[in-house]
Amino acid sequence: MESVFQEFGEATTKRDGYQLSRTLSPNISNDKLRAIFKSGNANDIKRVLKTCILKAGLQMSSGKWEGLSADEIKGWVEIYFHYWRATGELLAIQGSSVANGKSFQSSWAKIYEIWAELLQALTRGYQEHGFEAWTIPCLYVVSNQLRIFAIKADQERNTNASLGNPDDFQSYDEIDDPESQENQTLRDCCTRVNRVFNICLADRYEICSSSPDSHPESDTAIRAPLEESRKWGIYYIANLIFKIYFKLDSSSLIKNIIKAISAGRGDMPPLERFPKSQQVTFNYFQGVLLFLEENYVEAENHLTEALNLCHKDAMRSKELILTYLIPCHLLTTHTLPSQRLLEPYPRLQTLFTRLCQCIKRGDLHGFDMALEDGEEEFVKRRIYLTLERGRDIAMRNLCRKVFLAGGFEEPKEAGATPVRRTRIPVAEFAAAISLGSQEKLDNDEVECLLANMIYKVSWASPCNAQNSLV
Repeated sequence: MESVFQEFGEATTKRDGYQLSRTLSPNISNDKLRAIFKSGNANDIKRVLKTCILKAGLQMSSGKWEGLSADEIKGWVEIYFHYWRATGELLAIQGSSVANGKSFQSSWAKIYEIWAELLQALTRGYQEHGFEAWTIPCLYVVSNQLRIFAIKADQERNTNASLGNPDDFQSYDEIDDPESQENQTLRDCCTRVNRVFNICLADRYEICSSSPDSHPESDTAIRAPLEESRKWGIYYIANLIFKIYFKLDSSSLIKNIIKAISAGRGDMPPLERFPKSQQVTFNYFQGVLLFLEENYVEAENHLTEALNLCHKDAMRSKELILTYLIPCHLLTTHTLPSQRLLEPYPRLQTLFTRLCQCIKRGDLHGFDMALEDGEEEFVKRRIYLTLERGRDIAMRNLCRKVFLAGGFEEPKEAGATPVRRTRIPVAEFAAAISLGSQEKLDNDEVECLLANMIYKVSWASPCNAQNSLV
C-alpha cells in the first residue's frame, strides 16, 4: 500500500494524471494485490487509507501538504476503499490466498459490481469533491476496466447458463428473450460510461470576472483556461462507448454521441488538439459507421485520415483500418491493393489476395468461390455485402478482355492507322461470361448484364438488342 500512495503523492505533486491513473489499475502482480488487500480490514481500512494519503503528501512536500483539500482527500479515500475491495475479489477469482493462507470464492459479476461502485465514487469526486481536470486519465483507466469486467461477467453468466447451473435462476423475460440477456452486464456498463461522457461534455468550467460586480454574461467576464475543463476527456470516453456499441451490435447509436459532440463543438477544443491515438480511434469508428451506411466516399475520407495519423508501428490498428479502407477504395476508385501494401498483414492477405486476383483476371467463378469460402469471416467483419459488389468490377475486366481480344478493324484505306473494333457481338460476351462464371447463359441474360453495367457507368457504350451488338 505504501508504494501505491507514494506514487499517488508524486502524481499529485506533479499534477500527472497518467501516473495517478496507474495507482487505480488492477493489472498488477498478485503479490502487489495481496499486499494492498492485507494493509487493512473492513473496519479500519478507510482510516488507513486517509493516513496513507496524508503521509504521502507530507513526504512529498516536506511540511504541510497543500496539494489536496480535505474534501478532495475524502473523495480519494472513498475511491481507494472500493479499489481495496476489488483487490480481494481479484485475488479470490484467480485462486490466490487472500490472507493467512485462506481463500474465498468470487465471480466476475461481483468484481464488476464493486468496480462500478469505484467508478461511481470517482465521478462523484468531480461532481461533489472538486477533482481537477488533470485527474481525467483516472476516468480512462476505470471506465475501460469496467468494460473488460462487464465482458467477462457476461461470458461467465452465459457459460453457467449453458451448463445449466442450478444456482442461476432465470426470469420469464430471460427465458422468452435469451438474446437480450446475453450482454446484460455490458449494457449496464454502457449506461454507466455514458454518464461519464455526459459529465465531461456538460462541464462548462468556471467563469472568472475581472471585477466583483461584473455580470457573467458581460464583456468583462472571462472564462477560465480551457485546459482546466473536463472536456479533454470527451473523445477517449466517446471512443470507449463506440467499442461497447459495436460489441452490442448497436453501431447505429454512435450517431447520438457524434451529434452530441458536434452540438458542443464550439465550446470545446478541436479534435486536432487531442492526442493522436484518440483522433485515430474516433476517425476509425466514424469511417466504419459511414461504411456500414454505404456512404463510401465519406467513409474513405475518415479511414484515410485515421491511417495517416496512425503510428508507424501500430500494425494491428493499421490492419483494422485497412480492413474497411480497401473495400471502400475498391468501390470508389475501382483499384486493387498492391502486394506491397498487403505484405505486412498476413490476415489481410488471407482476406483479400484471392479475391483481388480473381477481380483482376475477370474470373467470375473464382470470385464467387473466394467470396463463399471467406463468407464467415467477411460477415463477421461486416464487409461481405461491400465485397460482393466487386463482382461488377470483375465483370468489367472480363468484358474489357473481350474488347481487347476482338483486335482491329481492317483499315478502309491503305496505310491508315488500324482502329480497334467498335462493335462487338453479344455472343462473344456470352461466351466469355459463360467461361468466366462456368454457367451457360443465353443472349437475353447477357444483354441484361451488359445493360446493367452501362447503367452503373462501369463503361459507356450503347447496346443494340436488334442486331445483338454492343
